[in-house]
Amino acid sequence: MSSSSSTSGDSFTNYTLNVLEDLSAEEEVNSRRYIRRNHYEAHDRLMDDYFNEGCKYTDENFKRRFRMRRRVFLRIMNDILSYSANPLPHYFRWFHRRQDTRGKWSISPHLKMTAALRQLAYGYTPDALDEYLQMSERVSRESLHKFCRCIIVLYANVYLREPTLHDIHRLYEGHERIHGFPGMLGSIDCMHWAWARSGSNNDINVLNTSDLFNSMLNEEMPDVPYQINGVHYRREYYLADGIYPTWATFVKGFSSTVEEKRSYFTKKQASARKDVERTFGILQGRWHILQQPARSYEVNIMRQLMYTCIVLHNIIIEDNGYNLAENDWVVESVQHIQRTWIDRCDARARSA
Repeated sequence: MSSSSSTSGDSFTNYTLNVLEDLSAEEEVNSRRYIRRNHYEAHDRLMDDYFNEGCKYTDENFKRRFRMRRRVFLRIMNDILSYSANPLPHYFRWFHRRQDTRGKWSISPHLKMTAALRQLAYGYTPDALDEYLQMSERVSRESLHKFCRCIIVLYANVYLREPTLHDIHRLYEGHERIHGFPGMLGSIDCMHWAWARSGSNNDINVLNTSDLFNSMLNEEMPDVPYQINGVHYRREYYLADGIYPTWATFVKGFSSTVEEKRSYFTKKQASARKDVERTFGILQGRWHILQQPARSYEVNIMRQLMYTCIVLHNIIIEDNGYNLAENDWVVESVQHIQRTWIDRCDARARSA
C-alpha cells in the first residue's frame, strides 16, 4: 500500500512540475512576442487622410481633431525638424527619420506628432493609438514626452513669458473697459489636476510653491502707475477670493456686504474673477488630458504637460488673429535688497 501511494505521489509531483514548466515557457514566449506593425502603411493612410492634396478630411475636421489648423501643425513640425544645436538634444532627434542597419526607416514625424497631439487632445492612453498609427505603447508615450520638451524649448520664451510693459498697458485698458477695474492685471485662482500622489494641494499650498510673484517680490517688475479716485498707485494687482492671504497685490471682495457700495463692489469683483475660471475651462476643454487623473509618475513630466498645453493654447489663439508674441521692451528696475521672503511681503504692503 505504501509503495503504491508513494508511486502515485511521485507521478502527481512530476505532472505538476511539467505543467509549471509549460506555463513558464508560454509566459516567456508571450512576453517576448513581436508584433509586426506596418508604420509605412500607417504613414500613407495618415497623409491621405489629412495632409496630401485632395485629402479625405477637410480643414475643419483637422482643426477639430488636432485642436489646431493644419498650417500650425506643419509649422511646429518644421520648427522641430529644423532646430539646430551641437549636440542636438535627444528629444529633437526623436522626430528625425533614421535608417537602421536593415535599411528600414523609423516612424515618421507626422505619426509621432499625431500620437502626441491625440493624447493631449483626447486624453487617450498611449496603447489606444496602436490600431490607427501602428505605434507601440512605449513609442506613443515617448512621443508625447519628447514633444512636450521640444515645445517648451522652442516656444516658452515667447508664449510662456512674463508680461512686458506693452502687455501690462493692454491688460490695464482691457480690464478697466470690460470690468471697470483700473490697474488690474488679472485674476488668480487654481485649477486642480487630480493626481493620486499629490495629497492635499489646495490654493494656498499651490501659491506657496509657485514662482508667479518672484519678480514682484524681488522688485524686478517695472512700475506701471495708474490712478483710482485721485489716488496714485505704482504696481498692478490681481483679484482673488477670500482664501488667499492679505497681500497688497490681492484685491478681495468684502466678507460683509450690508452696505450697498460693498455689495456692489463684491458682485463686480466676483464677476470679473470668472474670467480666469473660464480660461481654465477652455484649456481643459481643448486638452482633455487635463480633465483626467494624471497618469505620470513624475512631477516634472506633469509640469511639462501643463506648460505644453498652455503654450499650444497661446499659439492657437495667436493663429486666430490675436497678437500675443509682439516684441516689446521691459524697463530694468532697481533691485531692492530684502533679507527674507516675509520682509519682501511686508515691504510690498507698506509701499501700497
